[in-house]
Amino acid sequence: MTATDNRFATRVATAVWPGLQPRLLRLSETAEDYAAYAQSGGYQDLGDPDALLEEIDRCGLLGRGGAAFPLAVKLRTVRDAGRAGSSTVVLANGEEGEPASVKDRWLMRYRPHIVLDGVRLAVRIVGAERAHVYVSDPLAAHELNTALDAAPSIAAQVTVVSVDPGYVAGEETAAVRAVNGGPAKPTDKPPRPFEKGVGGLPTLVSNVETLANLPFILRHGSDAYRAEGTSASPGTFLATVTGGGRPPTLYELPLGTPFAELLEHQQVSADQVKGVLMGGYFAGLLNREVMDATLDHETMRRLNSGLGCGAVAVITDDCPVAVAASVMAYFDRENAGQCGSCFNGTAAMSAVTDALRQGSATEEDMTRLERWSVVLRGRGACATLDAATNVAASLLRAFPADVARHLAGDCDACRAHVYHALRPYEVEAFS
Repeated sequence: MTATDNRFATRVATAVWPGLQPRLLRLSETAEDYAAYAQSGGYQDLGDPDALLEEIDRCGLLGRGGAAFPLAVKLRTVRDAGRAGSSTVVLANGEEGEPASVKDRWLMRYRPHIVLDGVRLAVRIVGAERAHVYVSDPLAAHELNTALDAAPSIAAQVTVVSVDPGYVAGEETAAVRAVNGGPAKPTDKPPRPFEKGVGGLPTLVSNVETLANLPFILRHGSDAYRAEGTSASPGTFLATVTGGGRPPTLYELPLGTPFAELLEHQQVSADQVKGVLMGGYFAGLLNREVMDATLDHETMRRLNSGLGCGAVAVITDDCPVAVAASVMAYFDRENAGQCGSCFNGTAAMSAVTDALRQGSATEEDMTRLERWSVVLRGRGACATLDAATNVAASLLRAFPADVARHLAGDCDACRAHVYHALRPYEVEAFS
C-alpha cells in the first residue's frame, strides 16, 4: 500500500512494508488529530517512569538522528542529574538538516501527537520542568502547535522553537544555542548538552523519531519492540529512499531488511545500481557491495558506513565521482564558518573533487585528498568536517576505477551528462 504526500514540493510516497504492522507510519493525506491518536492508544497514563526507562533499556532503542546512541543512556544521565538537585530540560530535535531525508518532517506534519506523546514521556522520565520541539519546517511547526492546542496538559510544558533550515542547525549544540537565543550554530564541546544545555541546565537532546517510539514501548513493552529488527539493531526505522530514477518514498522498515529487497519494492533494477549515498550525506558512498548488505547498524559499520538518519540515495545513471563532488560542494557552502579547519578543509576537498569531476585533477591531488580524509577527521566544533572526510575516503576506497577514469578524462557517464546538484537527492521541505 502506498500514499502520496502532496504537501512536499517533490512528492513523497509513503509505503507500508509487506508483513509489517507500522508503528510510526500512517497512510493519510491529513494530519492525525487528537481524538484519532488517543483512540489508537496514545497518551496512556504513565505509572512508574523508572519502569518505563527500564523497558527502554531492554528494548535497546538507538537514536534515529544519526549517531545511533542508546536512548536509555541519555535518559538515565539527565534523570540522574535532576535527582542530584538540578532542573532538567527535554529538547526534541526535528531540524532535519539532511536534504535527502524527510522522515522527521513527515512525522511532525502527519503524526504530531505521536511526537508530543514521546516528548511527554521523556519529560516524565527525566523529571523535566519544560520541553522544546526544535524545527525549521513552517508546516511542521504549524501542525505541532495545532496539536498542542488540542492537548492543553502537554502545551503547558512544551514550546515549539522555529529556526531557519541549515545543515549544521540540527547539531545538538546548535539546537541548544538556538533555543537559548543565539544563532543555530554548533559550539565547542565540552560541555555536552546533558551537562549544560538549555538555560545552562542538563538537557536531553533527542531526535523526534527516536522519541516517537516511546508510546509503542509504553503500550506494548520491550519484547514486542524487539519482535522486529535484529538483536543488535532492534525495532523499525523510517527510511527516505531517493534516486534510481524513482520518486522519493518514505518507508518504515524492520532493521535488518535486505537492501536488495528494498530495491525490488522501489522498482529499481539491481543491474543498474552503481552504489548508494548511505545514511544521508554524512556516511559517504558505498559501491555494489551494498547489494549483499542488510540495513542495520552492525552491517553498516562493517562496511565503514552507517544508517545515519535513514536516508538512502540510490546511484544508477549518475557518476559516483560527480555525486561526491556535489556533496562536497554542499559541505563547503553549508559549514558554519566558525572553525578554520572545517572552513578551509571543506573548501580544499571540494576544489579537488570538483577538479576530478571535470577531468582536470592529478594524481598529486588524489594523494592530498586521501591525506586530508585522514588528518582532518575529528577537527572542528561539529561533525561537518567528519562528513566531508567520510565522503572523500569512501569515494577513493569504493570507486577507484571511476576515479581513475576521471583522472584519464574518460568517464562515459559524465560525457553523457555531468551530474550537478546544489542539494543532491533532495526531498524538498516546503510546499
